[in-house]
Amino acid sequence: MRSIEQLTEEILSLPSVSRALLAEKLVESLEFDTDLSIQAAWVTEAQRRRDEVREGIVTPIPGDEALARVRQLLESLEQ
Repeated sequence: MRSIEQLTEEILSLPSVSRALLAEKLVESLEFDTDLSIQAAWVTEAQRRRDEVREGIVTPIPGDEALARVRQLLESLEQ
């Protein structure tokens, strides 16, 4: 059986569309004690964002780059 680290490495090497589909399935597999209307709204939002990526409306960026941008923004707000 593969370790979490091995699975993570393999999954992160997949194309972004495949990772998005996998993320959707993983989230759906979790049990939430949340309001169903809130959960439905998040599912709708996730599907909208997925569709934007699929249609080329939005170009995804690597997670490391996104985090770096957020850190840079937060640092500029602190100054």
